[in-house]
Amino acid sequence: MGKITGFLEIERNERVYAPVAERVKDYKEFVVPLNEKDLRDQAARCMNCGIPYCHGTGSLAPGTTGCPVNNQIPDWNDLVYSGNWEEASRNLHSTNNFPEFTGRICPAPCEASCTLNIDDNPVTIKTIECAIVDKAWDSGWLKPEIAAEKTGKKIAVIGSGPAGMACAQQLARAGHDVHVYEKFAKAGGLLRYGIPDFKMEKGIIDRRVAQMAAEGVTFHYDAHVGAKGSVDPQELLKTYDAIALTGGAEAPRDLPIPGRDLDGIHYAMDFLPQQNRRVSQEPLGGVMDIFAAGKNVVVIGGGDTGSDCIGTSVRHGATTVTQLEIMPEPPEKENKLLTWPNWPLKMRTSSSHQEGAKREFAVLTQKFSGENGKVKKLHGIQVDAKFQPVPGTEFELEADLVLLAMGFVHPVHEGLLKSLGVDLDQRGNVRANMSDYQTSVAKVFSAGDMRRGQSLVVWAIREGRVCARAIDQFLMGSSNLPG
Repeated sequence: MGKITGFLEIERNERVYAPVAERVKDYKEFVVPLNEKDLRDQAARCMNCGIPYCHGTGSLAPGTTGCPVNNQIPDWNDLVYSGNWEEASRNLHSTNNFPEFTGRICPAPCEASCTLNIDDNPVTIKTIECAIVDKAWDSGWLKPEIAAEKTGKKIAVIGSGPAGMACAQQLARAGHDVHVYEKFAKAGGLLRYGIPDFKMEKGIIDRRVAQMAAEGVTFHYDAHVGAKGSVDPQELLKTYDAIALTGGAEAPRDLPIPGRDLDGIHYAMDFLPQQNRRVSQEPLGGVMDIFAAGKNVVVIGGGDTGSDCIGTSVRHGATTVTQLEIMPEPPEKENKLLTWPNWPLKMRTSSSHQEGAKREFAVLTQKFSGENGKVKKLHGIQVDAKFQPVPGTEFELEADLVLLAMGFVHPVHEGLLKSLGVDLDQRGNVRANMSDYQTSVAKVFSAGDMRRGQSLVVWAIREGRVCARAIDQFLMGSSNLPG
């Protein structure tokens, strides 16, 4: 560890946001980084605990503590404290292919499990992680890592989100000929078409894609595997030595209630990608233009996707934004003795919430009503702890635009998955175990949200890495890739 008494002498100091009035004028990132002295001071607070729960347990089971990719957090904290940033970058990249992604959009389970979080003052792990990788890019340390020898094996990775990118990069570095198939015009999956630019600008993805291309990864865009008139999955089975299914869990949870068919009610993932395409000047593809300007917007769903809908609606110029959540309002603070070092249930207020949104908890939407085929009102009611309606608590909301952000149920089954004939689990995800990641179809593997269901970017990276090792082992009989 760096400074033995650092956590006693130095207070937690986190990155701040640009003022709301300034940041809502555009779609640029607005986090203000710490200077180098402050970063080294914050790194000095790390105690290098005897049991560093921040590392993660090494298990792939959901609900485990700490970092899913098992970042060696105390090690690179000490290196930052010592001013050895380049070695800190090497250490960080030994477990995480894309720390610039997680350093921006990961909810930081590592900080929740930090020992100092017992006193509500965890080390600013996420801030330091982001600073390390940003400095590495600025300093030119992140060169392509080109395999010295080629294996002659050819692998198809279907889906270029964080799981697919991590899987492809690891396999290319092992010497395989890797081909990534992406149905859209650019790589990144939900990182590019779901996460708003104000949370992560897309040039951050582009430079990783360029690095991967230099390492030998071939990207095939507008290649919707399994779609009529596009790429045939059976042809890929004939052409490649192994296939990795790393698409997302893209089937959204619907709200089948009266009035659902009115115009103005959309899935969040019909709304958010449009704005990302506007920013990057990509065509919308002839779909209906969904815009929140001058409208009363209601977002149904209290998670990160709902928060992203709020921030985007505010930037559009919405008249009002209201977020509804069926779960009860969580406590302001968790009971540390009951929850630590696990991820706690507590009130979380995002930067988008701060920009102007009314939040309602324990609410059930019962129906929509409208005029001339367009939604105008949402009709709801309060619910009790068992999600049963409470008589007499009915209410109405003005609603010109309703965004359904209630999560995703499983990957899309039509097309790719049905064509390959892979087995599905009871939740509708691709069935593959957590040791070899093999599906029921020979030489076909799966990782990320398509296998585990809707989850975090950091879990996608972890699964992509471990799946790459499993494929390497399958093809070569052994593997030197980290697990």
